[in-house]
Amino acid sequence: MKDFKKYIAEFIGTLVLVLFACGAAAVLGCDGAKADAAYFMTAAAFGLVIVAMAYSIGNVSGCHINPAVSIAMLVSGRMNVKDFCGYVVAQFAGATAGAAILWALMGSNQSLGQNGLYKNDIWLSLLVEVILTFVFVLAILGVTSRVANSNVAGLVIGLTLTLVHIFGIHFTGTSVNPARSFGPAILSGATDGLWVFIAAPLIGGILAACVYSLIDSEKEKKK
Repeated sequence: MKDFKKYIAEFIGTLVLVLFACGAAAVLGCDGAKADAAYFMTAAAFGLVIVAMAYSIGNVSGCHINPAVSIAMLVSGRMNVKDFCGYVVAQFAGATAGAAILWALMGSNQSLGQNGLYKNDIWLSLLVEVILTFVFVLAILGVTSRVANSNVAGLVIGLTLTLVHIFGIHFTGTSVNPARSFGPAILSGATDGLWVFIAAPLIGGILAACVYSLIDSEKEKKK
């Protein structure tokens, strides 16, 4: 039952992320080519959702709501394979449900906050997403590695997600989250290059876990 509660929390958290953050991009008409109010409000929406969810479901599931975060936790030894699989299924299901609700509210599936390749360049988009995810997940691993940081962890993670969106929206719309990209893409039919937004964040998450393992000073103290 405890595991089920964690998976439900991840489902709800990812649903809220897509509905409110991708929804903000859709409602505001965010255009990555223009650094206007909609651009910055969309970036802020993603960060604020993470803050809200971190302090509401964080004590239940850790508030990953992102397969890239979950795979980093798996590689870091902070999560087992069973929970990883359960989390990822819940995250993808939640993102799809969030996109479906957004479609119903918008009355159209043309704009659900889906990502897009930068200049139709697969490899450049892949590089951008790996870098963005690496920075985001590295911050998560660092701030959650100390119990003393628990009170501010949600805020730090939310601000970091806002940061990577401020930089990344211009390029790809910013994914850093395979589930967040999957739901809107599948329901809008914009699946060209979707694999990039699934693979790149996972690669970025694994790289962040490996790098953090090398630089973690606390790990050295435990030897």
